[in-house]
Amino acid sequence: MTTATDNGLLVIEGPVETELLKDYSFHEDLVAFRSPQKQHEAIIDISTLPEARIIIARLNEMIVGYVTFLYPDPLERWSQTTLENLIELGAIEVIPAFRGYSVGKNMLRIAMMDSAMEDYIIITTEYYWHWDLKGTGLNVWEYRKMMEKMMNAGGLEQMATDDPEICSHPANCLMVRFGANISQEDIQLFDALRFHQRFMY
Repeated sequence: MTTATDNGLLVIEGPVETELLKDYSFHEDLVAFRSPQKQHEAIIDISTLPEARIIIARLNEMIVGYVTFLYPDPLERWSQTTLENLIELGAIEVIPAFRGYSVGKNMLRIAMMDSAMEDYIIITTEYYWHWDLKGTGLNVWEYRKMMEKMMNAGGLEQMATDDPEICSHPANCLMVRFGANISQEDIQLFDALRFHQRFMY
């Protein structure tokens, strides 16, 4: 997919193989999670995992945006399950120069065009302290609305949970997409994962 912008024509593609990720350069403004060099190395490492999928937006040979999908962190609640088909949208980032062109939405749309995604429960955990409120000039609720719209483009919908980190602030949220091939049994297992403390009234 290509996206026309005032700063050039972007190519949005993926899943991208490890060797290609090594060949592309990584824009210096991709700083949301760590230094650009460290994040480039992290994405290359992630791409070698068997379940991983990396979608990128690039200007010529330079990566200016990316989305990662991989199994949840072993230290998080979402990995404490027998579900083998649960993956997490671990990170999404677009440099400021290309915001406002639906780059994030289009990366998610490209990701979900892959029929293999229909075999997965896909989650993302959104925490307001990861958001670029200063860079965008948005308040917490405006940014939350923007994130919801972007995730909706990939078919992810907000779902309730009693996870303490998500419950620690009302702007935080869990968003989920059930692939078309997910069984009712797996949905029930996931529901049990969302709520560790059920109370009867």
